[in-house]
Amino acid sequence: MKILVLNGPNINFLGIREKGIYGNQDYDTLVKMIEEKAKELGVDVEVFQSNYEGGLIDRIQKAYFEKADGIIINPGAFTHYSYAVRDALASVADIPKIEVHISNVHTREEFRHTSVTVPVCNGQVVGLGLKGYLYALEAVKDMAEKKA
Repeated sequence: MKILVLNGPNINFLGIREKGIYGNQDYDTLVKMIEEKAKELGVDVEVFQSNYEGGLIDRIQKAYFEKADGIIINPGAFTHYSYAVRDALASVADIPKIEVHISNVHTREEFRHTSVTVPVCNGQVVGLGLKGYLYALEAVKDMAEKKA
């Protein structure tokens, strides 16, 4: 089973940007946490980050041809306005998808309360810090197994 973890703009700046919101742990720490959890769950994982909308869209489309079993995505700011990322996610409807946000976007600025991407995902994890990715891994693995 292969699960793809996608991160959008500025996620690579964890530990640098807005530490009061995103914490002190850096992006490498997040990747290691995800890889360790994947090993524990017995799944293959690929973690991909892009600050470019097209980079995420290309990777989502590639996931279809690779027959990925699940996608976890933190679209970053694209969450709130990228209909292109939304449409790419919708085009891989057969792949279980979970949207993740490190902070609780519902308690932040008004513009962060709307996600154009979550309606084409199977679920959403918000406000649980980096551990939200680990919960999402468990959930998307369960969804993929039930689908198989």
